[in-house]
Amino acid sequence: MATDAAPRRYLLGIDPGLNITGYGVLEVANGAARLAEAGVVRGRSGGSMEERLQDIFTGVNEVIAAFRPESMAIEQLYSHYERPRTAILMGHARGVICLAAALAAVPLSHYAATHVKRLLTGAGHAPKSQIQQAIQRELKLRDVPDPPDVADALAVALCHFHETRNHDHAHQR
Repeated sequence: MATDAAPRRYLLGIDPGLNITGYGVLEVANGAARLAEAGVVRGRSGGSMEERLQDIFTGVNEVIAAFRPESMAIEQLYSHYERPRTAILMGHARGVICLAAALAAVPLSHYAATHVKRLLTGAGHAPKSQIQQAIQRELKLRDVPDPPDVADALAVALCHFHETRNHDHAHQR
């Protein structure tokens, strides 16, 4: 029996963190995106750096294997000049996430947090609560996504969806 249904396409957004890595999976169909799944991958509390990175790598791999996304998006590394150590630690988490994407042959796009916030709220320095509300509104969710790491991952995924959709439309003209 033949079916006219288009195959499901997924985009995966990641908010990298050494303790909590947020992820958001969007299902894309007919030019629209809807929430497929969102959650967090937790690094082992009190574990060594290596164990925590392994937990992140394993968790992200499980999400990739479950949804087989056509692309991934991740927040770019940013650090305040007063806290360079934060950027270094975040770089470790981003590295294993980038490796997971590469090993699964999933194209990975990188977006600055200010770009993501500006696209979704109009303000590049919007507070987390405003991002959560924007995600709730755009994905028509009953509640705001929580914890904020999930909202940030969904924000990156939605940014990627809008950026690639606009790019796809430009090429179809």
